[in-house]
Amino acid sequence: MTTPEIDTPETGITPGGTSGAFRDVLSKDHARRGKPPLHFVDMTPAQRIEKAAELGLPKFRVKQLANHYFGHFDVNAAEFTDFPAAKRDEAAAAFFPKLITEVTRQVADEGTTIKTLWKLFDGSLIESVLMRYPTRTTLCISSQVGCGMGCPFCATGKLGLTRNMSTGEIVEQVRVAAKMMRDGEVAGGEGRLSNIVFMGMGEPMGNYNSVLSAVRQISAMPPEGFGISARNITVSTVGVVPGIKKLTAEGIPVRLAVSLHAPSDELRDELVPMNKRFNTTQVLDAAHDYWLASKRRVSIEYALMRGINDQAEHAQLLAKRLNHYGDNWAHVNPIPLNPIEGSKWTASKPEDEKQFLEILHRAGIAATLRDTRGQDIDGACGQLAAKER
Repeated sequence: MTTPEIDTPETGITPGGTSGAFRDVLSKDHARRGKPPLHFVDMTPAQRIEKAAELGLPKFRVKQLANHYFGHFDVNAAEFTDFPAAKRDEAAAAFFPKLITEVTRQVADEGTTIKTLWKLFDGSLIESVLMRYPTRTTLCISSQVGCGMGCPFCATGKLGLTRNMSTGEIVEQVRVAAKMMRDGEVAGGEGRLSNIVFMGMGEPMGNYNSVLSAVRQISAMPPEGFGISARNITVSTVGVVPGIKKLTAEGIPVRLAVSLHAPSDELRDELVPMNKRFNTTQVLDAAHDYWLASKRRVSIEYALMRGINDQAEHAQLLAKRLNHYGDNWAHVNPIPLNPIEGSKWTASKPEDEKQFLEILHRAGIAATLRDTRGQDIDGACGQLAAKER
């Protein structure tokens, strides 16, 4: 099905965050930067053909470029032996401008977790985290420079929002990781990137157009995309209800993840400022509608914080709120809070984590304690701060 383009403000303000009780938290550098260079994945098929014509290339050359990019993860046009030698440099400059440059690479978990710090065209810094498991390999990617949601326990939220990322900047994180897996650069030898989670820096629903364009190209089969199943892509949100509704209308079977973190409005107002704009009832109603439309269980992300939201009464209320809808529509992922520098928030006691899970299970709620990969390199959930080391 096709849906009309939505208007996303050039400034990157989250839809719904420009009025009412919530405002995006902006960094001091917000909206002072130009736009990233136009990349192959930022262009429509017609724009690609038009650009090729400007270079004196027939349109079949566009498909060759797509095959190199999506099929072989390759942007080094100097080595495109099927391409006219005299046009390789021109094509590379026109279609594959350098959007992300590796600054540092940190490794944890015996080489199976790799956090990469990237510098963008304007000097902005973002991070992505590649995690290899026995049966899958997941890449956690960023969609904004910083984040405007202002959640006090999250390192990214403390940065404020600098700007939205382009589709090209988002997709390039995926291409590089896919190439790393194919080339055996991750412990365990050669493999395949299988899962993508939009859980890095930024609120994906605040950059809806670029994120959806990225999702479509990540999930399309080569030469239109990387061929990673949409069912293996997770789009996370702190509860931007208009974005959830738009995603529901797309009809793309991605997994929706909602960062809930509290079962009541009183507590969530403190932990997730966006709750003052869209409260828990609105968020859960929209998430349940996503389940009804997609038949894909929604992931409820819940960072367990010692003495704040991890007690028996919190688990009981959470179970009641989810069971209100009467069907097995949600899977809760309690996450032991990953500490950030200078924060008063800390992880729950193991016995409280255990009790929280048991209460959910007794209430018939599917729940799994999330793995905290990359904690020692500040690569776990909530720790991405894009700092040069």
